[in-house]
Amino acid sequence: MKAFLILENGTVFEGISIGSTREVISEIVFNTSMTGYLEVLTDPSYAGQAVVMTYPLIGNYGITPDMESERPWPDGYIVRELSRMPSNFRCQGTLEDFLAKYDIPGIAGIDTRALTKILREKGTMNGMITTNEDYKLTEILPRVKAYVTGNVVDKVTCGHIRRLEGRGKRVALLDFGAKQNIARSLHERGCSVTVYPAHTSAEQILKDKPDGIMLSNGPGDPKECGEIIQELKKLYESDTPIFAICLGHQLMALANGADTHKMKYGHRGGNHPVKDLETGRVYISSQNHGYVVDTGRLDPSVAVPAFINVNDGTNEGLKYTGKNIFTVQFHPEACPGPQDSGYLFDRFIEMMGGNK
Repeated sequence: MKAFLILENGTVFEGISIGSTREVISEIVFNTSMTGYLEVLTDPSYAGQAVVMTYPLIGNYGITPDMESERPWPDGYIVRELSRMPSNFRCQGTLEDFLAKYDIPGIAGIDTRALTKILREKGTMNGMITTNEDYKLTEILPRVKAYVTGNVVDKVTCGHIRRLEGRGKRVALLDFGAKQNIARSLHERGCSVTVYPAHTSAEQILKDKPDGIMLSNGPGDPKECGEIIQELKKLYESDTPIFAICLGHQLMALANGADTHKMKYGHRGGNHPVKDLETGRVYISSQNHGYVVDTGRLDPSVAVPAFINVNDGTNEGLKYTGKNIFTVQFHPEACPGPQDSGYLFDRFIEMMGGNK
């Protein structure tokens, strides 16, 4: 069956329908990872977006147990070539069946390099995936342009408190769309992890007396999370050690007077170099974000930059002055991506006093 990707600027790509055949409008973003398509699909940070994979062949090892949440989250999936005969000793099914099972529409057979060049040059834009061959641009484009991601944190956060028991430090993990490997990375280091829904009050978290607080990744515009930001202000004042990743990094910055803005096309992939400003060392990082902290309005008596992106100089982390708080824009838990910055979890444990 034919399928069409219609961008808000009127560009149309024709391909083949994969997965669900329903029509969807979403924000179109691209990911440059060469592997780990399943982790990308199950990353809650992609809620409200349709993902273009720049690597040309996707699905060659099928569906394996490498999922970062219980289900996939993107609104749509766009690939150059879909492998229909996966080969892997852990393979549990095909990617096409996986997309159909979760009602995610996709399109294969389009020039993803041309599409990615458009998104890089013009910036991230909305688009529609449809199988309707009789579409009318004059009717579709106003609808496509009107789409907004909105507050998608409420869509992806957990519905109840859950725990991973350990014998080390007790960590409260606020779930704004957390990938499973965040809790796993802490648990592997001996921590007992309690995962809280995004709108849990600061009072409830502090009442449980955690040794440290972890703020997770998540989707959407951080400024949509006004109520959460107010609670983070209280956590900041508590003097409890805090480590934040991605959306959590942005929300903590907003809670302390900094600003955020939308990037032209964002950082999404497993090959982004970041520089530790304290040591001068450069790490290759996994990233997935379309917004960035603007350090121009950051009071140095509150926080100072700790990491920068080597490619474009944007902020990749903050160290809070006089507080046991540090935050990063990238993903030290990777999945998919390099494990270069996994040491940051060890730094967090040291901030909490270590596991001894």
